[in-house]
Amino acid sequence: MTPSNVPPRDDQLWQQVHWLGVIASAGTLTAAAQRLGVSKAAVSQHLAALERRVGVPLVRRSTRALRLTEAGQRLVDDTTPSFAHIVQSVSSVHDLAAAPRGLVRVTAPVALGRQHVVPHLLDFLRRYPDIRVELELSDRFANLPQEGFDLAVRHVAAPPDSHVAWKLCGTRTLLVATNAYLRKRGTPQHPGELAMHDCLAYLRPGAAVWMFEHADGAGGEPQRVRVPVRGPLRANTSEVLREAVLSGLGIALVPDFSIATAAHRARLHRLLPQWKPVGFFGESIYAIRPWSPNTPRAVQLLVDHLRVVMARSIGHGAQA
Repeated sequence: MTPSNVPPRDDQLWQQVHWLGVIASAGTLTAAAQRLGVSKAAVSQHLAALERRVGVPLVRRSTRALRLTEAGQRLVDDTTPSFAHIVQSVSSVHDLAAAPRGLVRVTAPVALGRQHVVPHLLDFLRRYPDIRVELELSDRFANLPQEGFDLAVRHVAAPPDSHVAWKLCGTRTLLVATNAYLRKRGTPQHPGELAMHDCLAYLRPGAAVWMFEHADGAGGEPQRVRVPVRGPLRANTSEVLREAVLSGLGIALVPDFSIATAAHRARLHRLLPQWKPVGFFGESIYAIRPWSPNTPRAVQLLVDHLRVVMARSIGHGAQA
């Protein structure tokens, strides 16, 4: 046989097929190389070798990205479940070890992550020194399986049905201001009065209209009020709005986890407690992971840890 006709060893073939799946998920050779921890040239060489092996092109390249051919897509669809099963089996075997170990890649929103994930993550890592965590703080909704995340901490109304979800704690949206602001501008007694106040809104579509719901106590439909608001500041994170409120700049709707400390609660006054803000934040914080029949031990331990500490720091004592 000529060298080009020598079939690859089984370990080479399995690696090449696996790398094709990573290329398909990552979308580019550069991203696939970063995820695999190898050079772009190595990925390109393995792809070329696999295409020579099967005798047909597996990807279509362009200047911006690449797409699988029909043959490439079929190969990925047929083999990805098997590789996922192998990974799960290896993780299960690792979990038999006395000391839990492994890498857990986590994504969380910036404000929630800074205030209630990072502080408690340090204790977790000290408790389990053989577990490593990669944490990305971002307010974007990452595609967990495509981007290789094991877990996401999210503040949502309901978790996606296609994922495994654990409720970490409950949470509420609070309308708050400082006493200094209220002494100067007055205390609103009805949501409609907010139109006459400096209201600090989120920087996102629809956030300049606040909706409130009030139960009439007679068993009928709740009363709803929509209020267009305006003010001197809009921001895309609750931390900024909280600091603006603390400075006396105006009134804001913030999640209770942003004012969970005693120092914040002592300086803020909760407004219109009989009215419930609607459509801003979910009422629960979840840990979410891509669906699989089993959860790696390191991931489960991190979820259990976050459930305990976040229920204590957010679920209790977060009254304004």
